[in-house]
This record gives sequence, structure tokens and C-alpha cells, in this order.
Amino acid sequence: MKWLVGGIVLLVFLAGARAEDELEVETVEADLGASREGSRTDSEVVDREEEAIKLDGLSVAEMKQLRDKAEKHAFQAEVNRMMKLIINSLYRNKEIFLRELISNASDAIDKIRLLSLTDKSQLSATDELSIKIKADKDNHILSITDTGIGMTKQDLINNLGTIAKSGTADFLNKLQDASSSEQMSDLIGQFGVGFYSAFLVADKVIVTTKHNDDIQYIWESDSASYSVVEDPRGDTLKRGTTISLVLKEEAYDFLEQDTIRDLIKKYSQFINFNIYLWGSKTETVEEPIDDEEEETAADDTKEEDAPKDEDEDGVVEEEKEEEEKKPKTKKVDKTTWDWELCNQSKPIWTRKPAEIEDAEYDEFYKSITKDKTGPLTRIHFVAEGEVTFKSLLFVPGSQQSEEFNKYGQKKDSIKLYVRRVFITDDFQDMMPNYLSFVRGVVDSDDLPLNVSRETLQQHKLLKVIKKKLVRKTLDMIKKIDEDKYNEFWKEYSTNIKLGVIEDTANRTRLAKLLRFVSSADGKLTSLEDYVGRMKEKQEHIFYMAGGSKEEVEKSPFVERLLKKGYEVLYLTEAVDEYAISALPEFDGKKFQNVAKEGFSIDGDTEAAKARKAELSERFEPLLKWMGDEALKDHILRAEISERLTNSPCALITSKFGWTANMQRIIQSQTHSKSQDMQRDYYLNQKKTLEVNPRHPLIKELLRRIEDNPADPTAKDMALMLYNTATLRSGYMLKDTVNFAEHIESMMRETLGVSAEEEIEEEEELPEEAEGEDDEGEEEEEIDDGEGEEEGETHDEL
Repeated sequence: MKWLVGGIVLLVFLAGARAEDELEVETVEADLGASREGSRTDSEVVDREEEAIKLDGLSVAEMKQLRDKAEKHAFQAEVNRMMKLIINSLYRNKEIFLRELISNASDAIDKIRLLSLTDKSQLSATDELSIKIKADKDNHILSITDTGIGMTKQDLINNLGTIAKSGTADFLNKLQDASSSEQMSDLIGQFGVGFYSAFLVADKVIVTTKHNDDIQYIWESDSASYSVVEDPRGDTLKRGTTISLVLKEEAYDFLEQDTIRDLIKKYSQFINFNIYLWGSKTETVEEPIDDEEEETAADDTKEEDAPKDEDEDGVVEEEKEEEEKKPKTKKVDKTTWDWELCNQSKPIWTRKPAEIEDAEYDEFYKSITKDKTGPLTRIHFVAEGEVTFKSLLFVPGSQQSEEFNKYGQKKDSIKLYVRRVFITDDFQDMMPNYLSFVRGVVDSDDLPLNVSRETLQQHKLLKVIKKKLVRKTLDMIKKIDEDKYNEFWKEYSTNIKLGVIEDTANRTRLAKLLRFVSSADGKLTSLEDYVGRMKEKQEHIFYMAGGSKEEVEKSPFVERLLKKGYEVLYLTEAVDEYAISALPEFDGKKFQNVAKEGFSIDGDTEAAKARKAELSERFEPLLKWMGDEALKDHILRAEISERLTNSPCALITSKFGWTANMQRIIQSQTHSKSQDMQRDYYLNQKKTLEVNPRHPLIKELLRRIEDNPADPTAKDMALMLYNTATLRSGYMLKDTVNFAEHIESMMRETLGVSAEEEIEEEEELPEEAEGEDDEGEEEEEIDDGEGEEEGETHDEL
């Protein structure tokens, strides 16, 4: 037993020794430097951290020493509460952090420039006024440097430790109150709420700043607290501020050159000062060839050369001599790093219109709209009063065909800038829906910069801007030359008519822009020109609505008006009748739809009244018979007409009823209730039948009624007249079968076919027996078989 235990102990000891030997061998053979995990020693971590901090030129020891002696500060009580509000609510789009920081940098530069106007020494440290942005992908740091006014130590504590101050607004307010250059110099650069948007993308923010009146300081914060310490490197900035953002992992995309460049062009391309981006570009350059490369190339040339004739050798030697005289170079791809100017476009709207050429306007329009055709017209103005802003608006040369499918949706038609900083183009209420085709920019110094578009949308000054924009746009359209206006009207007529319906405040202005085809010359005319051509005692502007010009020209409603020399406007688009219905009057003249009751062509003279009374008395039997007997289920009443010349009769709707054109539009709408009581009421409303007392059919019908009121032929003819009047007036027949039967009976009478003659019965085709069909099929099969046998025999032969 002892031997057994001793053997087991020996085996365990030997196994452990072998394992230890193997472990030692593996440790010796493995190369720690080749393993990324194995190389993560404490010293190398320190080296990497030191490399990251070299961005500021400070070692780890120096940085640790700085942090130890830095003044620690806690944000004000309201800052901690509001930080979450800013990051989560005030700014919903993280990319705007760059817009805010560039805007702050621009404000800081603007302030030092303003102070230098009265004190040249303000720019003694450096006269450069620019913003520079640099991305460090290795250390995930984005830096924005400006040569602005900078901040003192107290400024850092007062302004970056407080969240509710808007430095720019305070600066401008105090600047107006400042009475001396000394007071102006005391107005230091301040950051507003926008600075804290940096924490949207950064875990840590480091601000290095130098003010003319103080030494250089470093401010550092992780959004919970902050510290301020003197910069041991000295005055490296000369003057200005550098904001270094240690980005969060999800924000690494903001280190890409293309991303930064696109954001600068989107939000800050019109900043007054140059914005530079540290970037690389690869270009092909020619470099001199080394001696070794020349020898290799010469050897290759000798090998390629084959024996040649003497003449050829002479030519080759001459070419070689010429080549030897030229310096030997080669093309190589070379990557260079340099500062790239990102805001070459200048804010054209800030210049005076007299200084800008048409080509510059066209280029600017193309840059903001991506439209290659150019604008139809433009307006460039400065609005002053309750709010001051500059604006440049364009009307595109054409409108997309699907534009009205998106009517009422948000559009990026007007770009809003505040102090040349792009805020948004996603405003629902910057322009009314009917003017959504207008493109342009609005730039105001009176709007707050450091709020989101959701907050800005409710700003009271924005409503004032919208009001002025609409009026300036309508003035711009009104001033379009007459030869170009037809081109505008072809593209945007529906928009203007929708404006008449929707915009009650500007309805009078919009009415002056309307154009309709006139019966006078068949061309478009304005309401102003129509009123100028009206007859002396004409009280109404006459119009007729229909599906086409041909339809309204031949309508019975315009017959007598045209004969008497009255001008009638032809409304041939679906929206026309709606638009005119929304206009109560124009230049003191009311509109009159000639398909409705309520007007008199003959006027109120004694002669006109006498003739009307005489005709009414003469045709009283016919009118009463139609209304009470023959057509009592179809019409409201029958009257003598003043508007008919060639037609025997027509259906006239009430003053507030639907015309045939309106009924057609309403019935064609797919998005409507199936059981709409209001619609059914108007569609089934009875109408007045106006008869032409001079028409022979009406005279004959009167004679028959006077002879025999129960005459069946007269009753049939009255119903036929009603049906034809319904069609002539543009309405749909309710009983088309009955109308067709009436026409058929009249055709029988005209052709001499008896009304009692019946339609000939259809002759039935004889049916074949089933047995016969089967026999026929069998015979076909036999024939097919015989044909196959004959074919086979033929093949054998």
C-alpha cells in the first residue's frame, strides 16, 4: 500500500514539473512585442495618454500637476438642472454643436474687430481674424480655434459657469449704452447657451483662452463640474480661444473631413470670417528620378533596343541627346496637409442691390436651389420696423408637376439665417402654402440664435417676418413685365387662386394678380383691365365657368351678353370658380356668375320694365302650365329669360346654389362621404327654367297650351325641352333611359316608322344532336389515322 501511495505522489510531482517546464518554454519563446494584449503594460498606457495630451503640449506629469493646483468649481445650481434640458430637449439634432461653436467664435472675432475700430492696439497680438478647425482621429479630439476677443479668468468663471446668459445679446445691449472706448473694451467675449451644446457630442470639453488684458488660462469640464488653471505653456494663442472636444464614441463621425466640411457649408458658409479646415488632399506631382533608377531605366532601354539601320541609329542618337538634356522626372501620388478654406461663398444679401450684377444673383440662386435653369424674377430688400431683416427671394422658372401632391407639407423653400448663421429651412409657417414655390434666404439680427427651430417657430418676431415676406413676394410678382407674366401665370396660376381662397388678409393684393381668358379677344386679361373696359352703366363683372373655352363660348348663358357687347370672363380651370366665389368684389364691382339668377341685362329703365311686364303677361299661361303641371316634378318655376338669344330655354341655379361646373367638380372628388346630406341637398335642388319668348318652339308650345292645356304632344315636348335645357346648361340627366326613349319616338315619327311597329324577334339557332357530334369526332379520328398511315408509307418509299 505504501508503495502504491509513493508511486502516485511521484507521478503527480513529475507531471507538475513537466507542466512547469512547458510553461517556461512557452513564456521564453513568445514575443511580448508581437502580442497586442501582452504589450499593454502600464508604461505604454501612460505613453499613449501622454501622446493624447501632447495636443496641448503638456506631459502627463504637467497635466497632473495642473489638475492638482487648478481651482475646482461647481456649476450653479440651475446649471445642473438645465444641462439635461439643453442636451435632451433644446437641441434635438446633435450636429448643430458645430454651428453653435462656430457662431460663438464668429461673435468673438466680431467683438475684437469692433473694438479695434476705436483702438488699433486691440489687434497688436495678431491681426488675423479667422476660425480654424482641426480633427485628431487618433485621440478623438475636435478643436475649434478663433482669434477673437478671448476671455479672462473671471470671464471663464462668470460666463462658462453660468448657463442662462446670452453673451451676444448682453454685449450688443451694453455696446449701445457704452459712451467711451474704455467702456467698450470692458465688454468681454461671452458664450451663451449654445456653448453647452458641445456636451451633446463630447465627454469632456477643454477651453484654452487668451484675452488681451490677462494671461492664458485652461478651463476644463466633464459637464458635472469645471476647473480653471493658468496655462504653463504661456501665451501660445496670442489672442483668442481654442475649444477642444473629447468626443463620445458615437460621435466619432464628426472627426471625418467630409462630415465637418458639409456641416460648415450647411450652417456656416456665410459667416463673415474665413473658416479653415485642416485637411489632406492627394494630387499627382512630378518628382526627379534618383541615379539608381536612371541606371535601371537605361539598362531596360538597352535590352529593348534591337539592331537597326544606320539612318535609324542616327535619329535615335539625336533623340537620346535631347532626352538627356531634359531633367528626368516621374509621376507620383502625394498627400499634402494644409488649411482648406470652407466658406468661399459670401452672403450676397448683405450687399447693396446696386452693387450686384444679374449673373451673381443667378449663380447664388443656383447654389441654394440646385436649379440649373435660373430664376424667373427676384426681389432683394431690407425690412425695418418692429424687426429688421435682409432677404433675397426668387421665383423659379418652372414648377414641378407633382408639386400639388405635396401641397401643405413642409418644404425647405426659405432658409432662415440669424447673423448669417444658418438656423433651419424646415419652417411650416415661414411662407403660406400657396407661396411654397418661392425660394430664398432671410437673415435677421433680432432673432435669438441659441434656440432650436421648435422654439423659434413660436417666436412673435417670426410672424412679423412672415407678414412682410408675403407682401414683398406679392409686390415682386406684380412687378413682373407683361411679356414674362404669361410665363409666370402658366406655371403658378393655381397657386395665386389658392391664395385668394386661403389668405383673407392679402386677398385684394392677390386679386390684382389674377388673369382670365376674356371674350373680348380670347386672351388673358386682368380684372383691372376688365373694369377699365366695362360699359358705362355696367354694375357687374360677368364670368362663366366651364370645362373648356369652347364649352363656355357656346353656353346659352352668354348668348345675349355677347350679342349686346358685354365682356365675359371665361373660367376654365377647376379652382377658378372657388377663387372668384371667395372674392366679394373688385374695385367696387361685384362678380356675377351668368349661370345664376340675380342680374338684369336690360336694366331698370321704364321701357325695359314695360316690355318685361308685357312678355310675362303674354306667356303667363305657358309659364304656369310648365311650373304647375307639365314639369312640376322637375323645376322650381318657369320665367321669361333676358339672357337667351338662340336657345329655347336654359336651367338657372339660385344665387347660392351649385352651377353645372361646380356640381361636376364636387361629384368628381374621390375623398368625400358616401352619404353627405349637404352635398345631396345641392345636387337635388330644383332650378328655374328660363324660356326664350322669341324662339318659335316656345311660341308654338304657347299656342298649343292656349288651345288645349291637356294636349299630350305639348306635354311630351315640354319634357323634351327640359331635358335639352339640362344638357345645354351643363347638368347631368337624372333619367337618361327616358330621354333616349323620347329621342327614339321622335326618330320613328321623322322616318315614318309606326310607333306600334315592334322589334323583330331573334331567330334561334338549331341545336345539334349529341350522337351526331360523337360520330363526327370518330370520323375525324379515322381520317387522322389514315393520314398518318399514308405519311408513313410515303416515308418508306
